[in-house]
Amino acid sequence: MLLSADDRLSRARIVLERRGVAASDLLSPAISESWSRCLGAGLDPARPPPPAMADAAALLAARERSDLVRRLALAEMETLYQQISGTNFMVAFAAADGMLLDTFADPSFSATAHAAAIRPGALWAEARCGTNALGTTAAAGRAVMVHGGEHFFQRFGELTCTAAPIFDADGALCGVLDASSDCRSRQRHTGALVGMAATQIENGLLREQHRGSLLLAFHSRAEFLHTLNVGLLAFDLGGTVVAANAQARFLLQGLPAARGRRFSELFRGMFTQVLDGSAERLRLEDRVGSIYAARLETPPRAPAIAVGLPKPPPPAFVAEDEAVALAVRQAEAAAARRLPVLIRGETGTGKEQLARHVHAAAKRAGAFIPVNCAALPETLAEAELFGHAEGAFTGARRGGAKGLVLEADGGTLFLDEIGDMKLALQAVLLRLLDDWTVRPVGGGRARAVDVQLVAASNVDLPAAVAAGRFRADLFWRLNTVEVLLPPLRDRTDIAAIARHVLAGVAPHWRITDDAVEMLQRGPWPGNVRELRSVLTRLTLMGAGGAGRIDAATLAATPLAGPSPPAGLHAQQRARIASVYRDCGSNVSAAARKLGVSRNTIYRALASGSELRDT
Repeated sequence: MLLSADDRLSRARIVLERRGVAASDLLSPAISESWSRCLGAGLDPARPPPPAMADAAALLAARERSDLVRRLALAEMETLYQQISGTNFMVAFAAADGMLLDTFADPSFSATAHAAAIRPGALWAEARCGTNALGTTAAAGRAVMVHGGEHFFQRFGELTCTAAPIFDADGALCGVLDASSDCRSRQRHTGALVGMAATQIENGLLREQHRGSLLLAFHSRAEFLHTLNVGLLAFDLGGTVVAANAQARFLLQGLPAARGRRFSELFRGMFTQVLDGSAERLRLEDRVGSIYAARLETPPRAPAIAVGLPKPPPPAFVAEDEAVALAVRQAEAAAARRLPVLIRGETGTGKEQLARHVHAAAKRAGAFIPVNCAALPETLAEAELFGHAEGAFTGARRGGAKGLVLEADGGTLFLDEIGDMKLALQAVLLRLLDDWTVRPVGGGRARAVDVQLVAASNVDLPAAVAAGRFRADLFWRLNTVEVLLPPLRDRTDIAAIARHVLAGVAPHWRITDDAVEMLQRGPWPGNVRELRSVLTRLTLMGAGGAGRIDAATLAATPLAGPSPPAGLHAQQRARIASVYRDCGSNVSAAARKLGVSRNTIYRALASGSELRDT
């Protein structure tokens, strides 16, 4: 006999009360509604169906369908896991239909009976698994926490689960983020952390899906412009909305903040006036009089905005030099075929940055795991890389550890300074390259991994092989594709590198052409790393005063620190000398023209003979 809605809810109250759960009138509406849906679907809380698991092919296909949102989710899951790890937690990401795609779990959680049912491929739709945070969030389209006996099936009654939905810019559900623990480990702040991570994913999804659009960030409070609470509107070149995040719709409630609507329907003023303004700080007024601080995240390329060309995002790795561009193409082609890549170059040439670029270009779904081979402790190096079983050695982590290679499964393992790897560990690494199987120290099940290997070294590896410090067989395995990064002094794209680096260390600063010309003449023994240090010091010292580094700034500012460009101080003194002479040897006039203090001129007078001789 088909039960009425009231009868179904009455049955739910009886079951919940028997479990010791608070009276149903104290339950959240989300739990009551979920139980009603489960009973209406014919589920019986006393007769749970067996766990359902997708096969490997179905899981792979689901991951491919969710490729972009999954990559964004994995990055947030790693952060979320670090925030709550050590407290018997698991973090999971599922597709919109409830198929679990990825998990990060504490060893203590992995050892529980629930871990077998909460793994990639498991099907957690509410219509099958009853009330559970992941499936119920997907069904209800809003964040849900399910605690203990609130689960429809008692076999999950020891868990507390918190989940939040992830929507794309069109409002379609594209995934669910979940954090689960046993009831005793429940933390009140977990829901907030999961919600923040979901918002970060949604904002990242909007930015990625509308990379070619003009993205307007706005909020009623200027200090919120760089937070998760910022409203985001993507416009085409004609001022038509192509996407809006949830916060934008909230801030503009009552106004048509939707795809296809015009800028003029939302804000007063002309769209071209916004584009002609400062990309860093704008003032907007909506059609009902509310005021917002705003900025363009993708400002126009040039002042001639009528052309309407948006500025592309900065590249992950500057490669305008022909030799570097060739190295990048070779590395990308190798990663596309999952061949090991060996990057050679001096210290500071950007070997890790190239490795990260290759990881991103190959669209690896897993994490990028960097390892400094020189810093691996000799006695524990194998356990660090390949994991260990509980009790494998004195000081072994309780529950064991999966190791860095397993953390890179599905992603990229970057072995930096591989030329300094100990010989004993080289033999172990060679075995990994033979079969790509991880065997934990102290026992445990061997596991095949899908890892893109990128190694880097500033050591002459053939010479190290000849000297017996590096295994020849390992060298030839790593040397399948070798790319060489030239030193900064030999590159033709120093100007692009300087501007890219400055955008990273101080986005509001700019560097003039004459300052770049001075930088191009330095030998830069520390390469890009040294250039970054120099530019960082200049911005921290407030050089230029107006967010600008020009030739006078370089000439007047002592570049104290390791490895300053040889001859750069002489260039600075020469610049001061020229201005000092043009001002008729008037210290005050030279200081005013250079925008520096008179003490700077006096210091240059004391150290530069070209000044004293004028």
